[in-house]
Amino acid sequence: MQTVKQIVHDIADHLPEQASFDDAMYALYVRQKLERSLKAAEEGKITSQEEMEKLMESSTGKPWA
Repeated sequence: MQTVKQIVHDIADHLPEQASFDDAMYALYVRQKLERSLKAAEEGKITSQEEMEKLMESSTGKPWA
């Protein structure tokens, strides 16, 4: 598992030379979201599209489409 420092270096190495601080921060944000999502999936803490549609339908009484 990579350390945060290694991840930051890896992201910085893949940014274009003209990247802004906003570009770097966005890349870090996306990486963090992906890490959290993968962890949630591994732990079974996800809701499928079908399950979410059923939940929405049951709360509104209307088909979700």
